[in-house]
Amino acid sequence: MSLSPAAVAQLVAGHRDFLAFLERRVESREAAEDILQNAFTRGLERGAGVPDERIVAWFYRVLRNAIIDHYRHRAAGARAMETWGREFQDEVTPAPAVREEICQCVTALLNGLKPVYRDALRIVDIEEGSLNDLAHQTGITADNAAVRVHRARKALQKQVRQACGTCAEHGCLNCHCKSDGSRCA
Repeated sequence: MSLSPAAVAQLVAGHRDFLAFLERRVESREAAEDILQNAFTRGLERGAGVPDERIVAWFYRVLRNAIIDHYRHRAAGARAMETWGREFQDEVTPAPAVREEICQCVTALLNGLKPVYRDALRIVDIEEGSLNDLAHQTGITADNAAVRVHRARKALQKQVRQACGTCAEHGCLNCHCKSDGSRCA
């Protein structure tokens, strides 16, 4: 069962009003358009049985629920980014003496990473810059910078495990790896 042609016509005719309703309640026209598109899809799937004379009121209720879902999703994303941000704030930079003992193959392994990951680690970890520094230098948001550094560290960790084997399990201290990044001796 689906919406009647008259109900569909009412929804199509109300497009501009629906979009204006959403634009007043969300952060951008793009977000409003996305919400409206999804609501139209949902409305066509679930609106069967709604009387034609009530279809517009029913659709406004669908839009209100879609706005609530939109803000819930944004809040969940913000909480996830905040958690990731705390992870990066808690990172401790080793003392210079310890840094010199850390496996020298890491520098060579950096060259095997994607350039965006290599640059992220260079800016944030080697040059001890902030996520905002990375974001500014690469033209991305601070949230995207946090994601990029997280992924870059995971990629480097995988490279170190492949190249250093069991040495990587002990933090690469007193390592006997070759400085060219080849497998440990």
